Amino acid sequence: MSGKRAVFYCSASDLIDPKYNQAARDAVCAACLSGYDIVSGGTVKGTMKVVCDEARKFDVRVVGVLPKFMKGLEYPDVTECIWTDRMSERKDRMREGTDVAIALPGGIGTLEELVETLTLAKLKRYSGKVIAYNFEGFYNPLKDLLDHYGATGMMARADRELLSFPETIDGLKALL
Repeated sequence: MSGKRAVFYCSASDLIDPKYNQAARDAVCAACLSGYDIVSGGTVKGTMKVVCDEARKFDVRVVGVLPKFMKGLEYPDVTECIWTDRMSERKDRMREGTDVAIALPGGIGTLEELVETLTLAKLKRYSGKVIAYNFEGFYNPLKDLLDHYGATGMMARADRELLSFPETIDGLKALL
């Protein structure tokens, strides 16, 4: 183990198209093969379960971070399970000590985690890379919104460049 850590933000839905779970497997595999331990939301729901399943195939630490109200939803085979009192504390603990934050296609919680991490990077409170895996253009609307922010002066170009949008696994690997 190298000591490098990647946090994955992803969907808790069991209703998504299976292609997004396959994209998650590919992304986690790329991170593990690049020497990263994996941190995630750590539940048995949706893509969070897929992330844990895939990471367990490798000789890496797998850390799940859950708020106490999710007791009973924890993935049973993580290396370490961290319990928090609040969702905001969960996000802080998930990011803690990570070298890269990777948002997979996900819902509103994933978007919140990604935007908060980008904001912290802008404020120099998060020093890792911030990545939105833009599988099949999933994050194109967010790219457009951030470009709009830049065009209107609401976001500095340097701040916009803190977030990368690789569209392929090879593109993701190049950022790891």
